[in-house]
Amino acid sequence: MNLLLKSPIVMPNLTRLSITVRGAVQGVGFRPFIYRLATELQLKGWVNNSAQGVFIEVEGTPEQLETFLLRLDREKPAISFIQSLESSWLEPVGFTAFEIRPSVAGAKTAVVLPDIATCPDCLQEIFDPQNRRYRYPFTNCTNCGPRYTIIRELPYDRANTSMQEFQMCPDCQAEYDNPLNRRFHAQPNACPNCGPQLEFWTELGEVLATGDRALKDAISTVNRGQILAVKGLGGFHLMVDAGNSAAVRRLRRCKHREEKPFAVMYPSLEQVRQDCQVTAIEERLLRSPECPIVLLRRLSDTATNIAPEVAPDNPYLGVMLPYTPLHHLLLTGLGKPVVATSGNLSDEPICIDEWEARDRLKNIADGFLVHDRPIVRAVDDSVVRVVAGREMVMRRARGYAPLPISLKVTPDSPPSPPAILAVGAHLKSAVAIGVFPQIFVSQHIGDLETPQAFQAFQEATASLQQLYEANPEIVARDAHPDYRSTRFAEGLGLPQIEVQHHYAHVLACMAENQLLEETVLGVAWDGTGYGLDGTIWGGEFLRVSPQSWDRVAHFRTFPLLGGDKAVKEPRRVALGLLYEVLGNRLFTEGVTENYQHILQAFTPLELTLLGSMLEKQINTPVTSSVGRLFDGVAAIAGLKSQISFEGQAATALEFALEGWMTEERYPLPIQTGEGVAIADWELTILAILRDVGDRLPIGIISAKFHNTLVDSILAVAQWVGEERIVLTGGCFQNAYLTEQVIRRLKLKGFRPYWHQRIPPNDGGIALGQVVAAYRNLNQE
Repeated sequence: MNLLLKSPIVMPNLTRLSITVRGAVQGVGFRPFIYRLATELQLKGWVNNSAQGVFIEVEGTPEQLETFLLRLDREKPAISFIQSLESSWLEPVGFTAFEIRPSVAGAKTAVVLPDIATCPDCLQEIFDPQNRRYRYPFTNCTNCGPRYTIIRELPYDRANTSMQEFQMCPDCQAEYDNPLNRRFHAQPNACPNCGPQLEFWTELGEVLATGDRALKDAISTVNRGQILAVKGLGGFHLMVDAGNSAAVRRLRRCKHREEKPFAVMYPSLEQVRQDCQVTAIEERLLRSPECPIVLLRRLSDTATNIAPEVAPDNPYLGVMLPYTPLHHLLLTGLGKPVVATSGNLSDEPICIDEWEARDRLKNIADGFLVHDRPIVRAVDDSVVRVVAGREMVMRRARGYAPLPISLKVTPDSPPSPPAILAVGAHLKSAVAIGVFPQIFVSQHIGDLETPQAFQAFQEATASLQQLYEANPEIVARDAHPDYRSTRFAEGLGLPQIEVQHHYAHVLACMAENQLLEETVLGVAWDGTGYGLDGTIWGGEFLRVSPQSWDRVAHFRTFPLLGGDKAVKEPRRVALGLLYEVLGNRLFTEGVTENYQHILQAFTPLELTLLGSMLEKQINTPVTSSVGRLFDGVAAIAGLKSQISFEGQAATALEFALEGWMTEERYPLPIQTGEGVAIADWELTILAILRDVGDRLPIGIISAKFHNTLVDSILAVAQWVGEERIVLTGGCFQNAYLTEQVIRRLKLKGFRPYWHQRIPPNDGGIALGQVVAAYRNLNQE
């Protein structure tokens, strides 16, 4: 008798957690452990072994399931090790008991694991003077170490990795051949006698030291306040003492990175707690095998351990712990936090080869700590934020890529569908390969602004196809005709499927939340996306069903002065908003109105030229973008007139909320009428202008504006009437906005869904493009 007959009634406040655990989790008592833990917590569901790892599905309250996740990691069997743990929150299906299901038979699926942070056993070895790997910076085992950054092709054997040139010594070979040893078939296995070695170089490439002496010279470089380039796991880091203001300022000048926050690597969690708040979930992420950069709330922006130049005007700090033996040895030797930023110039790809790094970074770094293990592909550090009590990946790279998203096979699924290549968008680029039913999403590549970045994009695309031996027959691309990714797709000579940007956003979130068989209201808010009507979309409400999609509502459009130039100048966005409301009166009455500070942000000549552009509609494309609305409000509130990095004004408006609470909001009527509804922000802007004139604190203005946006989602959701609401697009990286929307929607009986392990920003577009292409094939 099957104990898991589904009940027709699902209790309220129950949810389902689907978990895939990969690593040393089979043959170690992992399934009985899961059974005991789930039973103790009164959870329902099942666990089994599969060719890919251990699968778990559990149902309970959100609090029970969060406890389950925390205890799973903390109390797992001593001889087990989790290489990756993917979790997704889904709707309950009504399990009535918990059981251990039979193992799933069949051939293994070729899944390349991400690079895994150093395991406790290896960490103990490198600090044990009696161990033969004492202070060896390339120590690893079956449970940790490089994977994705060293593999050239499948199968994952040493001969197919960049470790091929390192022949194992007898001791390492004996470990590799022994099934009882934790280094059994550990492909990167090595020791000081046979493995990769360190060197310390001058900025000209002259070798000054090798081995442990090189490590000590690198530590001395940072302690002297100089800039160190470190060849790590997936590329180079640039490191400086995070407490040395002069060193951080110099790094900013050399890297051409004016204000964008730097990530900080700490020696230990105890030192992190001296500067930042760390919740239980954030601690789990910091200590996880993925070991991402985690955005943590600072205890104070004047923390003595961190120079103010590291993250100017930012209540958060991007924090990570050491994740390779080399980083552990470096940080232990330093005993203090360091800036650990990508080894590149702004807008360029990260360096992975020491000779390339010497040429590209010689005017930045004072010394180079390098090694002779080749890096096959560039993989940057992942960035994660906790939103609504869950992990939200904002940059998906090391530790996460290239684990796949699996689609559900249904009777309507296309028989033997072709492989599909998706080339993503233009900003925060990532590509994807669909080998049905799996979609492999690449690591974060970056913005395709420079020739070097576009070259990296091409290399990542070729690498992903080669790794999975996929020969795509179809290419899916964005609808924007001028994206570099679009032009690249057009040059491939393959049939193309054009996917509207915000539709791809919604599909990506639906795929991650296993909603592709449902009808949802997708709220897709971001900065820029090419619309079907030729305008720039970005404040969209899309109804998406398994068969079709349509635009049911959007924000009122307004002109962008200078097109792309307005993205870097929020003052131009503000001027466009005001002109949309006031017309030419803007330039004749401004000196006596609450918006005179916007006019004063321009010279008289600039105002004349811009006024003419607006009147004649020259280079003033219109947009419905909520991301640009954030920029305009930030400028009107006096926060940012110009920015040095993408999203700076919007995040400044979010950060202005710190310490302020209000339930007030501005008017923002939804004009329904016939056809597509319009969220009309005119009264919102006029009310904000009055508050600015009355000198209301910026924090209150920001809170009221955020609350207004939340109201708009609720109003459209009630008008459309779909129960499932999907939140996607870069605007939903904003924790306050996302959490308030989720709370309000739940109170009104809606079911909100948001991103977890696929970024809400354009890093998720490629996933949505593959899904759209498969849907297109289904409908042919």
